[in-house]
Amino acid sequence: MDPLHILRSVFGYERYRVPQEEVIHTLMAGNDALVLMPTGGGKSLCFQIPSIARPGTGLVISPLIALMQDQVAALKQAGVRAAFLNSTLDATAAGMVEQQLLNGELDLLYIAPERLMLERTLDLLARAGLALFAIDEAHCVSQWGHDFRPDYIQLSVLHQRFPGVPRIALTATADEPTRREIIARLGLENARVFISGFDRPNIRYRISQGNGSAREQLLRFIRAEHAGDAGIVYCLSRKRVDEIAAWLEAQGLAALPYHAGLSAEVRERNQARFINEEGVIIVATIAFGMGIDKPNVRFVAHLNLPKSIEAYYQETGRAGRDGLPADAWMIYGLQDVITLRQMLESSQSGDAHKRVERHKLDAMLGLCELTTCRRQALLAYFDDPLPAPCGNCDTCLEPPATWDASVPAQKALSCVHRTGQRFGVNYLIDVLLGKEDERIQRFGHDKSSTFGIGKDLGQQEWRGVFRQLIARGLLAVDLEGHGALKLTDACRPVLRGEERVMLRRETKPEKTKKTKATRAARGAFSQETDQRLWEALRARRLEIAKAQGVPPYVVFHDATLAEMVARRPQTLEQLAHISGVGERKLAAYGADFLEVIRAHPRDDA
Repeated sequence: MDPLHILRSVFGYERYRVPQEEVIHTLMAGNDALVLMPTGGGKSLCFQIPSIARPGTGLVISPLIALMQDQVAALKQAGVRAAFLNSTLDATAAGMVEQQLLNGELDLLYIAPERLMLERTLDLLARAGLALFAIDEAHCVSQWGHDFRPDYIQLSVLHQRFPGVPRIALTATADEPTRREIIARLGLENARVFISGFDRPNIRYRISQGNGSAREQLLRFIRAEHAGDAGIVYCLSRKRVDEIAAWLEAQGLAALPYHAGLSAEVRERNQARFINEEGVIIVATIAFGMGIDKPNVRFVAHLNLPKSIEAYYQETGRAGRDGLPADAWMIYGLQDVITLRQMLESSQSGDAHKRVERHKLDAMLGLCELTTCRRQALLAYFDDPLPAPCGNCDTCLEPPATWDASVPAQKALSCVHRTGQRFGVNYLIDVLLGKEDERIQRFGHDKSSTFGIGKDLGQQEWRGVFRQLIARGLLAVDLEGHGALKLTDACRPVLRGEERVMLRRETKPEKTKKTKATRAARGAFSQETDQRLWEALRARRLEIAKAQGVPPYVVFHDATLAEMVARRPQTLEQLAHISGVGERKLAAYGADFLEVIRAHPRDDA
């Protein structure tokens, strides 16, 4: 079959995105490819279309059951012969899928790397006709990456056992060292490399330091900008996940916890509600998210600092996969920095690995404390420079105020020195503020030259100073894991007065304002009739999805419904030209959705 015909008739898209066409032609010619493409950029079509077009079955190696089930359900909706092999199938069901594979009755088969590497599975594949191997989430091969999966390392066996079958490795998250590791470990030295950029222009990045209650700030943000929207809230600990989920639920929001400490049954139930219902918020540790293909997640919030820019990019990338406006909102504090550094130093990793992890954490801190465009810094980290500020991040929209903190920095650094580099932030601030404290008197620090010299700043301002000094590498958290601060060599020019220190001014959290872009993303249309049609289309979609036992977005994405509202097709032929409406879906749902559209004429019609 012609790949372009498949794009249009099966998936309902008129044209390719860059570089989909080149990738597909590479695989059609029997050659290998490595594809780096941002989440929501159309990676899946790069292997799904040639799997359908080439003789045999496309074998997709995927790390999570949720992703397999999601993609297979969506493919079946489009009329594609797809299946998965994983632990959710009993022996009889698995045997039926294996027989379909041997009979050439499947276009795509999804499988986990652990199952693929079984000798029995490799023997099965040797007897089947294979169109290609697609290695999804290929960054899992990187031992120093943020999401390492040991079984991915063994996938080089595919090239050795099946040299004539083309391979494609795909990821949205890989800096230059990770790319080299993917190529080396998977034997992709002869593969064509496609890098289509890392920018997600529809995501608005917003990062602020915690002032007051983080959960109150989160609630204000959700109510002001994302009432009724699906979202993900990330926390560092399981305990915090449970607390935040329960608290949001008590405030009237549909919020559910997800972490490894919950039973498998509870995790599966909560994940199913998030995927299948509208407006559910998942509060989770980083155990949640990989393989979640829900396209209309309108916000991802972090209540703690991620450990690296790669992790931050991957987690925030779960918002706005449909290309509509979405928010990446984060609030963090000094304690996050200390906790992450303590976790890093107390881990069993070798020195080389710890050095890499320290660098990654420092880069993440640097992104947080920026006073210039965040998107430019984020993309520069992935060697994907953005020539001009983006205009869609907090530092572009509301440039932060800075102040000359050279003298307070000297006071803070001197206080660390005068107290013997043995104490944490709270103690140091008490010394600077001249607090009458039994512990301070016991250590004799009420006689120190730095006692009480910081009364010109408040406690919160001093916390900001210390946080930013740590972020800039002028202070280090002690390696023994007790949270004491130590001077670094980099602080010497500051102490000598040879280097100015410009810091972000600490601000109180302002009341969150609604933004036009976010309102439009969740279907707040200017005309009341458009809004009514939008809600009616979503209701019909949910009705169909429930009847079939699939998530609503598997029927149609929000972007497809929004285009129906804008264009108001009146015939099946006109509906066929809406993006995301392929032949199978047109036949299955066309009449249903046209009925809804005709029942909601525009006011001026």
